[in-house]
Amino acid sequence: MANDKVQQINDADFSAMIGSEQPSLVDFWAPWCGPCKAIGPVVEELAEEYAGKVTIAKMNVDENPVTPGKYGIRAIPTLILFKRGEVVDQITGAVGKGQLIDLIKKAL
Repeated sequence: MANDKVQQINDADFSAMIGSEQPSLVDFWAPWCGPCKAIGPVVEELAEEYAGKVTIAKMNVDENPVTPGKYGIRAIPTLILFKRGEVVDQITGAVGKGQLIDLIKKAL
C-alpha cells in the first residue's frame, strides 16, 4: 500500500484498535474486489487528512473471516466507523469522498 497512514489490521488486533479513544474507520475489503480498489485511493486520502484525529485501517476479509462475520458483512467494500469500540455507522459500496467525510464527522 502506498500510504503508511492506513493501518493493515487482522482479527487478532482488531478489538484493541477499535477500542481506543480515537475514532476508527475500518475498510473491509478483498484484493479481487473492483469497487474496493476504486475506493482505496479515497481511503488513503482520508487517512492523510484525518491523521491524528481518526485511525483509518483496512481489513482483508479473505484473510480475516472472524471479524467480518461478527459484524454481518456480506458485501464489500464495507466501511464501519467505531468510537470507543461501538459502531457509530457504516457504508457499503464504492461511495464518494463526501459521503465518507460525512460518516467520519459523526464520530468527531
